[in-house]
Amino acid sequence: MMQNNEVLLTMNSAEYIALEEKYGAHNYHPIPVVLTKGKGVYVWDVEGKKYFDFLSAYSAVNQGHCHPKIIEALVDQAKQLTLTSRAFHNDVLGVFEKYITKLFGYDKLLPMNTGAEAVETAIKLCRKWAYEVKGIKANNAKIVVCENNFHGRTTTIVSFSSDPESYGNFGPQTPGFIKIPYNDTNALKKALEDIDVAGFLVEPIQGEAGVIVPNEGYLKQCAILCKEKNVLFIADEIQTGIARTGKMLACDHEEVKPDILILGKALSGGVLPLSLVLANNEIMLRIKPGQHGSTYGGNPLACKVGLAAMQVVLDENLCENAHRLGLLFRERMQHLISKTEHIQLVRGKGLLNAIVVNDTPESTTAFDICVVLKENGLLAKPTHGNIIRFAPPLVMNEVQLMQCCDIIEKTILHFSK
Repeated sequence: MMQNNEVLLTMNSAEYIALEEKYGAHNYHPIPVVLTKGKGVYVWDVEGKKYFDFLSAYSAVNQGHCHPKIIEALVDQAKQLTLTSRAFHNDVLGVFEKYITKLFGYDKLLPMNTGAEAVETAIKLCRKWAYEVKGIKANNAKIVVCENNFHGRTTTIVSFSSDPESYGNFGPQTPGFIKIPYNDTNALKKALEDIDVAGFLVEPIQGEAGVIVPNEGYLKQCAILCKEKNVLFIADEIQTGIARTGKMLACDHEEVKPDILILGKALSGGVLPLSLVLANNEIMLRIKPGQHGSTYGGNPLACKVGLAAMQVVLDENLCENAHRLGLLFRERMQHLISKTEHIQLVRGKGLLNAIVVNDTPESTTAFDICVVLKENGLLAKPTHGNIIRFAPPLVMNEVQLMQCCDIIEKTILHFSK
């Protein structure tokens, strides 16, 4: 075994990439960089080159890479107890549940692992509530979703995707969903006329679609419409939550409290999988023993890490930092737009932003730009052929942000020649 480790230590990036290509499924198209270390806002590749991380593992690393307080909690708990399953109680879960429910203002939470699992959990909760509380006829419940959504890649979730790459040849599709345009309250109002609608599942900002920010007041109006029709407002804040948009939740910008709140990613600071569904008793207590669960859901290791990760967000004022730096970033990008015709617009909230390249979605321009950004010391990833998402760790400071803006400007202007 030691001999194999020694061989790995001598490998270069191309050799590591070749291993993945040969032995791994081809379900991702990564930027050609092989990372081996991370600290704060920086990551290093196997050749020792240092980069700014401007993706944060799709907003899972809001607290920065390997935050010492989070890692300390991880190591301490790993030495004590990692997993019991929910067949038994453990001495961390209840403490974690109390902390999180008090923080977000809900009666109960249900812990899972991945974001997609949490979305599936929310769907089950909504349907159970629909039959047992609202009185919808068995197997008739419908959930309204938005076009161009991204809630995960499970069989049920891809059934209501608008992206053929997500649902193509994975059928038959799961029924029970109504798709409407995003940022269109009239479309929601019309959909809610169906008496079998139980819930409205929405991203406060559509991240994977290209950081699509709805009109001001959209979320509040949607919540009002749902309440009028006794329909659950379900917010997928897996990417937008935990300070990313400048408030703890993106819904907080409009003072909207979802009936069901879905969280993930930065709950653990990017250390391990942890997701949650939060709701009040009327909804959450529909689920009884044996009706839903997960071997790893609520494990003491994840709970202890989650406690530390959330405390870092509060102690280091990451909401305020994301708001302030987000304004500066968009100001710099607007200035860049004035210097080149290659960028069409910038949009976002807090430190969840995107630039739209003046090209077609079918092009590879955004990916090509990201490759050059990598060469210039900044890692980002396109979300479509002509959109680049920028979401650095929220522990970034102003000096670092300006350095990143300089790199982005240099790269874009190079492409404009």
